Amino acid sequence: MAAEEDRTATAPERPARTVTKAVAGRLSWGLADQAASSLSNFAVGVYVARSLGLTAFGVFSLAWVTYGVVLSVSRGLATDPLVVRFSGVSEASWRQAVSRSTGTSLGVGAVIGVLCLAFWPLLGGSVGAAFACLGVVLPGLLLQDAWRYSFFAAGVGRKAFVNDVVWGGALIPAMVVAAQVGTVPAFVLAWGGSAAVAGAYGWAQSGIRPRLTGARPWVRDHRDLGYRYLVENTCGSGASQLRAYGLGAIAGVGAVGVVRGAELLQGPFLAVLMGLTLVTVAEAARMLRQAPHRLGRFCLFLGGGQAVAALLWGCVLLLMPDRAGELVLGDVWPAAKELIVPATLSVAGAGVGTGAAAGLRALGAARLSLRCQIFASVCYVGLGIGGAALGGTVGSAWGAAAASVCGSAAWWLHLKIALREHHRDLSSVK
Repeated sequence: MAAEEDRTATAPERPARTVTKAVAGRLSWGLADQAASSLSNFAVGVYVARSLGLTAFGVFSLAWVTYGVVLSVSRGLATDPLVVRFSGVSEASWRQAVSRSTGTSLGVGAVIGVLCLAFWPLLGGSVGAAFACLGVVLPGLLLQDAWRYSFFAAGVGRKAFVNDVVWGGALIPAMVVAAQVGTVPAFVLAWGGSAAVAGAYGWAQSGIRPRLTGARPWVRDHRDLGYRYLVENTCGSGASQLRAYGLGAIAGVGAVGVVRGAELLQGPFLAVLMGLTLVTVAEAARMLRQAPHRLGRFCLFLGGGQAVAALLWGCVLLLMPDRAGELVLGDVWPAAKELIVPATLSVAGAGVGTGAAAGLRALGAARLSLRCQIFASVCYVGLGIGGAALGGTVGSAWGAAAASVCGSAAWWLHLKIALREHHRDLSSVK
């Protein structure tokens, strides 16, 4: 691992131009990694939508959003504390932390995977089978994500990029086989099984063996951050799941597929938004150590840049001809295109907030970020389901967009509070 790179990245005497160049380099690898991740997620969604049709795609989407909740649990307990406390540290400290952190992710996947299998007979039908298959592949999915966080914490984003490329390569034959079977469980197994291949490759990349026995001490040692990040993360992903379940109950499972189709149209931006902490929290933590007075501007640049990019992409989608949309989403396109405007505004609004969220994580202000996330999640569930009750799928999309704007405003207000407290603490020390 590039220990020398990490040591020089934290040296206080390093010239500002060199620091900026190093940050730009790590962010570039982060963007490349997110592009690879976004492309694979987009390809999976499109392939499944075209292969299964609207209703079955809705069932797959329920499994997808459930995975998002589990992923949030794993990140809160395992990898978020890793990024906050072990970005830019010595190689020895990093390796020991990664061994325990990845072991924690594996443990979370195994425990929740068993629970998913237990729900199979209760749910029954294709939904129950899809959740059972999700339980089988969860450990591999979570391990692959843990390696990405680990590599970004070390400042070697190129390894995370390569790992995602390996997952994408394994997806191709897996999806072809799943299409021959033509069922939702087959696609869930193909998607998660290929992630397990990348997870195994991450072990080879790092030379670090995940230690399941290290999970308990890891959670105990970082419980001051981990428990709050766990609640914060699950509030966010759980809100998405509750909105999906509520929308399905009000407007039918097909409506869930329509919303997922609209999200797919956002392409790389939504995936970058969901996984932005891979890069930005680590970089914000470095910025806090090197030039704390620049942290606010750094967060504004991150959030504003992503919001502008999302709006530009939304304009492209609005100009896309129906033939192209049908080529991408098949039967899902006619309903999904009606959600382009609210979905774009939702992603742009959330993009502004992610910059502030990265700053709060870097500051270790878990209390403030938790409070903000709970507020944003309540808005998302309430306005998303309330919109569905008033206006069906379109109403739910506009409700989610309004919630996104409200949540972003709360993130920036809390970052301002945290920065003021941090500067006051620094002044008292001096």
